Amino acid sequence: MYAHVARALSRLLAPVSIAFGRRARADPNAMSRRVAASPSRAKDGDAAPEPEKPSTSSATDDVTTPIRAKVNSRKKPVKTEDERSVVAIEPEGWEKTLETIKRWRADGPPAAVDTMGCEKIADVEDDRVNVDGDRYRRYLTLTSAMLSSQTKDEINHAAMRRLRAHGCTPENILNTDEDALDAMINPVGFHRRKAQYLRATAKILLDEYDGDIPPSVETLCALPGVGPKMAYLVMNVGWGEPTGICVDVHVHRISERLGWVAKDVMGKNGSPRKKTPEDTRAALESWLPKHEWIEINPLLVGFGQLTCTPLRPKCHACPLAKDGSCPSAFKENPASPESAKKRPKLELKLEGDDA
Repeated sequence: MYAHVARALSRLLAPVSIAFGRRARADPNAMSRRVAASPSRAKDGDAAPEPEKPSTSSATDDVTTPIRAKVNSRKKPVKTEDERSVVAIEPEGWEKTLETIKRWRADGPPAAVDTMGCEKIADVEDDRVNVDGDRYRRYLTLTSAMLSSQTKDEINHAAMRRLRAHGCTPENILNTDEDALDAMINPVGFHRRKAQYLRATAKILLDEYDGDIPPSVETLCALPGVGPKMAYLVMNVGWGEPTGICVDVHVHRISERLGWVAKDVMGKNGSPRKKTPEDTRAALESWLPKHEWIEINPLLVGFGQLTCTPLRPKCHACPLAKDGSCPSAFKENPASPESAKKRPKLELKLEGDDA
Protein backbone atom coordinates (compact mmCIF):
# COMPACT_ATOMS: atom_id res chain seq x y z
CA MET A 1 0.00 0.00 0.00
CA TYR A 2 2.72 2.44 0.99
CA ALA A 3 4.62 1.69 -2.21
CA HIS A 4 1.56 2.60 -4.29
CA VAL A 5 1.16 5.91 -2.40
CA ALA A 6 4.85 6.78 -2.87
CA ARG A 7 4.70 6.10 -6.62
CA ALA A 8 1.55 8.25 -6.90
CA LEU A 9 3.19 11.19 -5.09
CA SER A 10 6.30 10.83 -7.24
CA ARG A 11 4.22 11.08 -10.42
CA LEU A 12 2.42 14.19 -9.09
CA LEU A 13 5.63 16.05 -8.06
CA ALA A 14 7.76 15.10 -11.06
CA PRO A 15 6.61 18.01 -13.33
CA VAL A 16 7.33 20.56 -10.59
CA SER A 17 10.83 19.19 -9.97
CA ILE A 18 11.61 19.11 -13.70
CA ALA A 19 10.42 22.70 -14.21
CA PHE A 20 12.43 23.96 -11.25
CA GLY A 21 15.53 22.10 -12.45
CA ARG A 22 15.22 23.58 -15.94
CA ARG A 23 14.90 27.10 -14.49
CA ALA A 24 17.95 26.68 -12.27
CA ARG A 25 20.04 25.24 -15.14
CA ALA A 26 18.93 27.99 -17.52
CA ASP A 27 20.02 30.81 -15.19
CA PRO A 28 22.18 29.61 -12.28
CA ASN A 29 23.18 33.21 -11.41
CA ALA A 30 19.65 34.59 -11.18
CA MET A 31 19.69 34.65 -7.38
CA SER A 32 23.10 36.31 -7.13
CA ARG A 33 22.03 38.93 -9.68
CA ARG A 34 18.86 39.57 -7.75
CA VAL A 35 20.83 40.15 -4.53
CA ALA A 36 23.34 42.39 -6.25
CA ALA A 37 20.61 44.44 -7.90
CA SER A 38 18.75 45.16 -4.69
CA PRO A 39 19.63 48.60 -3.23
CA SER A 40 21.66 48.56 -0.05
CA ARG A 41 19.87 49.76 3.02
CA ALA A 42 20.83 53.24 4.11
CA LYS A 43 21.09 54.44 7.66
CA ASP A 44 18.24 56.49 9.06
CA GLY A 45 18.14 59.83 7.31
CA ASP A 46 20.71 58.89 4.65
CA ALA A 47 20.12 58.21 1.00
CA ALA A 48 21.14 54.89 -0.48
CA PRO A 49 24.72 55.12 -1.76
CA GLU A 50 25.11 55.67 -5.48
CA PRO A 51 27.13 53.11 -7.46
CA GLU A 52 30.74 54.22 -7.78
CA LYS A 53 31.94 55.21 -11.21
CA PRO A 54 35.45 54.52 -12.44
CA SER A 55 37.90 57.07 -11.05
CA THR A 56 41.01 58.48 -12.63
CA SER A 57 44.20 59.79 -11.11
CA SER A 58 47.60 60.04 -12.71
CA ALA A 59 50.70 62.15 -12.76
CA THR A 60 49.31 63.99 -15.79
CA ASP A 61 46.01 64.79 -14.08
CA ASP A 62 45.00 68.33 -15.04
CA VAL A 63 42.00 70.56 -15.52
CA THR A 64 40.65 68.24 -18.25
CA THR A 65 40.82 65.17 -16.01
CA PRO A 66 37.47 64.46 -14.32
CA ILE A 67 37.45 64.72 -10.57
CA ARG A 68 36.90 61.36 -8.91
CA ALA A 69 33.25 60.49 -9.21
CA LYS A 70 32.78 59.45 -5.59
CA VAL A 71 32.83 63.11 -4.57
CA ASN A 72 29.64 64.92 -5.47
CA SER A 73 30.55 68.37 -6.78
CA ARG A 74 27.09 69.47 -5.72
CA LYS A 75 25.40 68.49 -2.51
CA LYS A 76 22.01 69.04 -0.98
CA PRO A 77 21.61 72.05 1.34
CA VAL A 78 22.70 71.30 4.90
CA LYS A 79 19.77 70.89 7.25
CA THR A 80 20.14 72.45 10.68
CA GLU A 81 18.10 71.94 13.81
CA ASP A 82 14.82 73.80 14.10
CA GLU A 83 15.85 76.94 15.94
CA ARG A 84 12.35 77.32 17.38
CA SER A 85 13.05 74.32 19.63
CA VAL A 86 15.85 76.26 21.35
CA VAL A 87 14.59 78.31 24.26
CA ALA A 88 17.36 80.70 25.27
CA ILE A 89 17.35 83.15 28.16
CA GLU A 90 19.99 85.84 28.46
CA PRO A 91 22.25 84.58 31.27
CA GLU A 92 22.77 86.88 34.20
CA GLY A 93 26.24 88.41 34.44
CA TRP A 94 27.43 87.29 31.00
CA GLU A 95 29.02 90.70 30.30
CA LYS A 96 31.29 90.43 33.34
CA THR A 97 32.20 86.84 32.46
CA LEU A 98 33.04 87.76 28.88
CA GLU A 99 35.19 90.71 29.94
CA THR A 100 37.05 88.49 32.42
CA ILE A 101 37.84 85.99 29.65
CA LYS A 102 39.00 88.81 27.36
CA ARG A 103 41.39 90.17 30.01
CA TRP A 104 42.65 86.69 30.84
CA ARG A 105 43.36 85.96 27.20
CA ALA A 106 45.00 89.35 26.59
CA ASP A 107 47.30 89.07 29.61
CA GLY A 108 48.12 85.38 29.23
CA PRO A 109 50.23 83.41 26.75
CA PRO A 110 49.00 83.07 23.16
CA ALA A 111 47.01 79.99 22.23
CA ALA A 112 47.48 77.98 19.04
CA VAL A 113 44.44 79.66 17.50
CA ASP A 114 46.03 83.09 17.99
CA THR A 115 48.89 82.37 15.60
CA MET A 116 47.80 79.34 13.57
CA GLY A 117 43.99 79.41 13.47
CA CYS A 118 41.90 79.88 10.34
CA GLU A 119 41.54 83.55 11.24
CA LYS A 120 45.30 84.02 10.90
CA ILE A 121 45.92 81.93 7.78
CA ALA A 122 45.11 84.81 5.45
CA ASP A 123 47.42 87.22 7.30
CA VAL A 124 50.21 86.60 4.81
CA GLU A 125 52.45 88.72 2.67
CA ASP A 126 53.60 87.10 -0.56
CA ASP A 127 53.59 87.77 -4.28
CA ARG A 128 50.10 86.34 -4.75
CA VAL A 129 48.61 88.94 -2.37
CA ASN A 130 49.89 91.69 -4.67
CA VAL A 131 48.12 90.04 -7.62
CA ASP A 132 44.76 88.85 -6.27
CA GLY A 133 44.55 90.71 -2.94
CA ASP A 134 41.35 90.04 -1.00
CA ARG A 135 40.23 87.29 -3.35
CA TYR A 136 43.40 85.32 -2.58
CA ARG A 137 42.96 85.85 1.16
CA ARG A 138 39.37 84.65 0.99
CA TYR A 139 40.40 81.48 -0.83
CA LEU A 140 43.08 80.82 1.79
CA THR A 141 40.45 81.21 4.51
CA LEU A 142 38.05 78.79 2.79
CA THR A 143 40.79 76.22 2.17
CA SER A 144 42.02 76.41 5.75
CA ALA A 145 38.47 76.01 7.07
CA MET A 146 37.93 72.93 4.89
CA LEU A 147 41.10 71.34 6.26
CA SER A 148 40.41 72.29 9.88
CA SER A 149 37.80 69.69 10.83
CA GLN A 150 39.21 66.92 13.05
CA THR A 151 42.61 68.62 12.83
CA LYS A 152 44.70 70.57 15.32
CA ASP A 153 45.62 74.15 14.45
CA GLU A 154 49.33 73.31 14.29
CA ILE A 155 48.80 70.54 11.72
CA ASN A 156 46.39 72.63 9.68
CA HIS A 157 48.79 75.58 9.65
CA ALA A 158 51.67 73.39 8.45
CA ALA A 159 49.50 71.94 5.66
CA MET A 160 48.52 75.45 4.55
CA ARG A 161 52.18 76.47 4.43
CA ARG A 162 52.85 73.58 2.04
CA LEU A 163 49.86 74.52 -0.11
CA ARG A 164 50.97 78.15 -0.28
CA ALA A 165 54.47 77.10 -1.30
CA HIS A 166 52.91 74.93 -4.02
CA GLY A 167 50.54 77.69 -5.12
CA CYS A 168 47.20 77.89 -3.31
CA THR A 169 44.85 79.16 -6.01
CA PRO A 170 41.76 77.47 -7.46
CA GLU A 171 43.51 77.09 -10.83
CA ASN A 172 46.58 75.45 -9.35
CA ILE A 173 44.64 73.18 -6.99
CA LEU A 174 42.46 71.93 -9.85
CA ASN A 175 45.52 71.27 -12.00
CA THR A 176 47.23 69.32 -9.21
CA ASP A 177 47.04 65.54 -9.20
CA GLU A 178 44.85 64.27 -6.36
CA ASP A 179 47.57 62.02 -4.97
CA ALA A 180 50.06 64.88 -4.92
CA LEU A 181 47.50 67.11 -3.22
CA ASP A 182 46.78 64.40 -0.67
CA ALA A 183 50.49 64.12 0.12
CA MET A 184 50.72 67.88 0.66
CA ILE A 185 47.89 68.09 3.21
CA ASN A 186 48.67 64.84 5.03
CA PRO A 187 48.38 64.37 8.06
CA VAL A 188 45.23 66.50 8.43
CA GLY A 189 42.18 64.49 9.40
CA PHE A 190 40.56 62.62 6.48
CA HIS A 191 43.20 64.02 4.12
CA ARG A 192 42.29 61.77 1.19
CA ARG A 193 38.67 62.87 1.21
CA LYS A 194 39.64 66.51 1.72
CA ALA A 195 41.98 66.40 -1.28
CA GLN A 196 38.97 65.37 -3.36
CA TYR A 197 36.87 68.14 -1.82
CA LEU A 198 39.52 70.77 -2.58
CA ARG A 199 39.66 69.88 -6.28
CA ALA A 200 35.88 69.66 -6.61
CA THR A 201 35.49 73.02 -4.86
CA ALA A 202 38.17 74.64 -7.03
CA LYS A 203 36.23 73.63 -10.15
CA ILE A 204 32.99 75.10 -8.79
CA LEU A 205 34.71 78.38 -7.88
CA LEU A 206 36.20 78.71 -11.35
CA ASP A 207 33.00 77.73 -13.16
CA GLU A 208 30.49 79.71 -11.12
CA TYR A 209 32.26 82.42 -9.10
CA ASP A 210 35.05 83.59 -11.41
CA GLY A 211 37.60 82.05 -9.03
CA ASP A 212 36.26 83.81 -5.92
CA ILE A 213 34.44 82.13 -3.03
CA PRO A 214 30.64 82.11 -2.58
CA PRO A 215 29.26 85.21 -0.80
CA SER A 216 26.64 83.64 1.49
CA VAL A 217 26.22 80.88 4.06
CA GLU A 218 23.79 79.02 1.80
CA THR A 219 26.10 79.00 -1.22
CA LEU A 220 29.11 78.11 0.91
CA CYS A 221 27.25 75.14 2.40
CA ALA A 222 26.58 73.90 -1.14
CA LEU A 223 30.31 73.29 -1.60
CA PRO A 224 31.57 69.73 -0.96
CA GLY A 225 32.98 69.34 2.54
CA VAL A 226 31.59 72.64 3.88
CA GLY A 227 29.04 72.71 6.70
CA PRO A 228 27.38 75.52 8.68
CA LYS A 229 30.26 75.93 11.14
CA MET A 230 32.80 76.43 8.36
CA ALA A 231 30.42 78.67 6.41
CA TYR A 232 29.93 81.06 9.32
CA LEU A 233 33.67 81.15 9.94
CA VAL A 234 34.41 81.93 6.28
CA MET A 235 31.74 84.64 6.17
CA ASN A 236 33.08 86.20 9.38
CA VAL A 237 36.75 86.11 8.40
CA GLY A 238 36.76 85.99 4.61
CA TRP A 239 34.01 88.51 3.96
CA GLY A 240 34.09 90.34 7.31
CA GLU A 241 30.34 89.88 7.75
CA PRO A 242 28.98 88.60 11.10
CA THR A 243 26.28 86.40 9.60
CA GLY A 244 26.40 83.89 12.45
CA ILE A 245 28.52 82.55 15.30
CA CYS A 246 30.97 79.79 14.44
CA VAL A 247 30.39 77.15 17.12
CA ASP A 248 33.09 74.49 17.30
CA VAL A 249 33.72 71.97 20.08
CA HIS A 250 35.38 74.59 22.32
CA VAL A 251 32.58 77.17 22.02
CA HIS A 252 29.98 74.42 22.45
CA ARG A 253 31.65 73.00 25.58
CA ILE A 254 32.47 76.30 27.28
CA SER A 255 29.00 77.73 26.65
CA GLU A 256 27.52 74.73 28.46
CA ARG A 257 29.97 74.93 31.36
CA LEU A 258 29.30 78.63 31.88
CA GLY A 259 25.55 78.05 31.87
CA TRP A 260 25.09 80.27 28.83
CA VAL A 261 23.01 77.58 27.12
CA ALA A 262 20.98 74.63 28.35
CA LYS A 263 22.47 71.15 28.08
CA ASP A 264 19.23 69.68 26.75
CA VAL A 265 16.59 71.12 24.44
CA MET A 266 13.11 70.03 23.46
CA GLY A 267 12.87 68.04 20.27
CA LYS A 268 10.13 68.34 17.67
CA ASN A 269 8.26 65.48 19.33
CA GLY A 270 8.20 67.33 22.66
CA SER A 271 10.79 65.14 24.38
CA PRO A 272 14.22 66.39 25.48
CA ARG A 273 17.23 65.69 23.28
CA LYS A 274 20.93 66.42 23.54
CA LYS A 275 21.88 69.86 22.31
CA THR A 276 23.89 70.24 19.12
CA PRO A 277 26.38 72.96 18.12
CA GLU A 278 23.62 74.43 15.93
CA ASP A 279 21.42 74.72 19.02
CA THR A 280 24.24 76.50 20.82
CA ARG A 281 24.67 78.89 17.90
CA ALA A 282 20.97 79.76 17.86
CA ALA A 283 20.93 80.27 21.63
CA LEU A 284 24.02 82.50 21.69
CA GLU A 285 22.80 84.59 18.77
CA SER A 286 19.50 85.23 20.57
CA TRP A 287 21.18 87.36 23.26
CA LEU A 288 24.83 88.02 22.39
CA PRO A 289 25.27 91.40 20.63
CA LYS A 290 26.12 91.06 16.96
CA HIS A 291 29.38 92.98 17.29
CA GLU A 292 30.68 90.11 19.46
CA TRP A 293 29.86 87.35 16.97
CA ILE A 294 33.15 87.37 15.07
CA GLU A 295 35.45 87.61 18.10
CA ILE A 296 33.66 85.08 20.29
CA ASN A 297 34.99 82.06 18.38
CA PRO A 298 38.78 82.67 18.59
CA LEU A 299 38.31 84.08 22.11
CA LEU A 300 36.66 80.92 23.48
CA VAL A 301 38.72 78.56 21.33
CA GLY A 302 41.94 79.93 22.83
CA PHE A 303 40.40 79.81 26.32
CA GLY A 304 39.49 76.18 25.68
CA GLN A 305 42.95 75.32 24.37
CA LEU A 306 44.77 76.84 27.35
CA THR A 307 42.46 76.71 30.37
CA CYS A 308 38.96 75.25 29.93
CA THR A 309 40.23 72.08 28.25
CA PRO A 310 37.94 69.15 27.32
CA LEU A 311 39.47 66.80 29.88
CA ARG A 312 40.98 67.84 33.21
CA PRO A 313 40.18 71.56 32.84
CA LYS A 314 42.54 73.83 34.76
CA CYS A 315 39.94 75.21 37.17
CA HIS A 316 42.60 75.93 39.79
CA ALA A 317 44.15 78.50 37.40
CA CYS A 318 40.92 79.91 35.97
CA PRO A 319 39.76 83.41 36.98
CA LEU A 320 36.12 82.38 36.51
CA ALA A 321 36.50 79.66 39.12
CA LYS A 322 38.19 82.06 41.52
CA ASP A 323 35.47 84.73 41.34
CA GLY A 324 32.66 82.15 41.44
CA SER A 325 31.16 83.03 38.07
CA CYS A 326 31.56 79.53 36.59
CA PRO A 327 28.88 77.10 37.82
CA SER A 328 30.90 74.11 36.58
CA ALA A 329 34.16 74.89 38.38
CA PHE A 330 35.90 71.81 39.83
CA LYS A 331 33.04 69.51 38.82
CA GLU A 332 34.96 67.93 35.94
CA ASN A 333 38.49 68.25 37.28
CA PRO A 334 39.62 65.35 39.47
CA ALA A 335 43.26 66.19 38.76
CA SER A 336 43.23 69.77 40.07
CA PRO A 337 45.01 70.49 43.35
CA GLU A 338 41.83 71.65 45.09
CA SER A 339 39.71 68.67 44.10
CA ALA A 340 42.55 66.25 44.78
CA LYS A 341 42.51 67.34 48.44
CA LYS A 342 38.81 66.58 48.66
CA ARG A 343 39.11 63.04 47.36
CA PRO A 344 39.13 60.38 50.08
CA LYS A 345 42.21 58.21 50.13
CA LEU A 346 41.68 54.55 49.34
CA GLU A 347 43.73 52.28 51.59
CA LEU A 348 44.12 48.56 50.97
CA LYS A 349 45.17 46.23 53.76
CA LEU A 350 46.43 42.80 52.82
CA GLU A 351 45.81 39.78 54.98
CA GLY A 352 48.69 39.19 57.33
CA ASP A 353 49.74 42.85 57.19
CA ASP A 354 50.70 43.93 60.72
CA ALA A 355 50.51 47.65 59.93
